[in-house]
This record gives sequence, C-alpha cells and structure tokens, in this order.
Amino acid sequence: MKARVIAYYLPQYHPFPENDEWWGKGFTEWTNVARARKLFPGHYQPHIPADLGFYDLRVPEVREQQAALAREAGIEAFCYYEYWFGNGKHLMDRPFNEVVESGKPDFPFCLCWANQSWYKKFWDPNKKGHDRLLVEQKYPGEDDYIAHFNALLPAFKDQRYLRVNGKLFYIVYQPFDSKEIINFLKLWRRLAQVNGMNDFYFVASDFNSERREEILAMGFDATHNIDHLNIYHCSNVFVKGLRTIGRNYLGIPMIYKYKDAMRYMLNDDCRRNDVIPVILPNWDHTPRSKARGLVMTDSKPKYFKQLAKQALELVKDKPEEERIIILKSWNEWGEGNYMEPDMEYGHGYINALAEAIREFEPSK
Repeated sequence: MKARVIAYYLPQYHPFPENDEWWGKGFTEWTNVARARKLFPGHYQPHIPADLGFYDLRVPEVREQQAALAREAGIEAFCYYEYWFGNGKHLMDRPFNEVVESGKPDFPFCLCWANQSWYKKFWDPNKKGHDRLLVEQKYPGEDDYIAHFNALLPAFKDQRYLRVNGKLFYIVYQPFDSKEIINFLKLWRRLAQVNGMNDFYFVASDFNSERREEILAMGFDATHNIDHLNIYHCSNVFVKGLRTIGRNYLGIPMIYKYKDAMRYMLNDDCRRNDVIPVILPNWDHTPRSKARGLVMTDSKPKYFKQLAKQALELVKDKPEEERIIILKSWNEWGEGNYMEPDMEYGHGYINALAEAIREFEPSK
C-alpha cells in the first residue's frame, strides 16, 4: 500500500516589504525562532536548524535540498500556503512563484489558501486592543476570484501539481470565514473546466468535526481533521483552571505531553473517504506567542513514528488515489512544528516517517 503524504510548507523565510514595515528590517520567521527562550524547567528552546541552517527561500539550492529531504522521508508533495487577501493583494508568494517559473525542484506541489486576516498580536492579556489589523482578508466577488485563479493558473497547469482522481488538490484553510466561499468553489470548478483541467478536489480544514457535514454540503470533497490542535478539552476542570492561571499570571504556556496529545490526533472518522488524517511531529508555539502558546513536551521521533503508522492504518482501505495523510508541517519552525533536521534529532523525524511507511503492512 502506498500512502500519499502531503506536507504543509511555509514560504515565509525571506524578507519582503510588509514584514520590514511591521516587524523591522529583515524580519523573517527565523527572528522569532532564534530569540525563543526556555519558559519552564525542561523546556527545549531555542530550536536550531542543522543541515539547512537559517536559510533564505530566495536561494534555489535551499529549495532543492528541501525536496531531497522530503523524498528521503517518503513525502509525495509540498502543500504551499498561499496568501491572497482579495483585490489582487498577494503576499509571501515569491518562493512559490520561483518554483513554478524555474521548474525546480522537480517535486510535486499543491496549494492551501490561508484565507485569514493578519494581526499584529500583543500577547499581554492586560493590554487593550490585543490585535491590530495588518491585512484584512476580503472576498470582493467574482472578478477577484477570477483574478486569483488566473494568478495561480501557471501552477495549476504545471505537470508537478498534485492531483487526486485527476482533479487539482486544493485546501481552503478557513471554510467558514465567509459565506462567499461557496461561490468561490463553484466559480473555480467552472474555471478549471474552461481551462481544460477537469476539476478541483477541494479540501477544507476542519477545526470542529461537529460541522463536517456542513462543510461537505458547501461543495468540498473532503475535510482534514485539524480540530485536534484544540486539545484544551483533554484536561479536567481543575487542571484547566491551573493552566489558565499559569498562562495569564505566571508566564507559563499551556503544556501537554506529546504522548498524551497523540490520543486526540486521530480517530476512526479518518477511515472515511472524505476525511483526511493529520499528523504532527511536534508543537511549540512559544517562539511566536511566548506564554500564550501551546507546548507539546517530550516529542520524539519514535512517538511520531507510532502516530504515522496509526494514520497509515486508517487510510489503507481507501481508494488508492485517496490514501492521503496531511503532515503538519514541513517547516513551521516558529510553531516548533517541523520535519527538517535540527540540532537535537538531526534526521530523526525524517527517518521516523520513512521507516513507518516502509514497515507498514496492512493487516490481512
């Protein structure tokens, strides 16, 4: 059985004018990663990259090395986040545009529309106006949806673009951000057909599995179960109270053991053809959000390997094209959520996924 592992890919690691304006000249995600500090005993910070170093995604050799490492892990494709805010505003698109224009690396890709407004977050709960709007996500209507499609048309026509059942695989991150999403899906399906590309295989991030049927009724082909990131429900009332006090008054983030959090990442719903399992190798949001973050402690490649094998078991009986597993993420270093080699485990997570795929045998 061959599973199709698709890894989210953050294209943020390069300076661009808006980041310079908002955060200071030369800011990238590495700025947060490098200045991260331990917030409690045993807290592993900062996370330091190994093989690729503090890379710049404007460098083609870096993108080639990433693709080589992904192949080593058994990953089929990168799913690049793309940021179209409406009225023609497209941010952080340079690395992906260069991948398309250059034809390199020769590695499959797809896209996820990260359709949400950007805010300048102030994480002090005692301050008023925590979040200052930087860029608002807008849905101006049909003309803008056509412009969005045309901006991505070279990618959709690229032979590297990932397909499922002959359809272009495309994720919408916030399916309920606007009622206009339904019109967006319908229009893009027509545009795909007009341009000789059959159709889209639309997937929605599912932050609350209770709304899954509502998402599918909107016109999506599948959901992926990202709702497990909200693992606050793991605790009893007393523990929740302690964690809230720790975050708000003691400067201690929300802490869970990775082994405990694993129990909430996958469930039998993932056996459905229209539900895609999501696996996380690790998680620590504190480089971005300090004490307001969520940390999964004691995450190790051996535990991730167990999780990957569970996901493989869940998809083994699906149609071959739909044996999809979403890996979140390839390189979200600011969330402590990455597969790339670091100074602690080297290629550990890459090897763990490769071994899980190689060793997995469906039960007879």
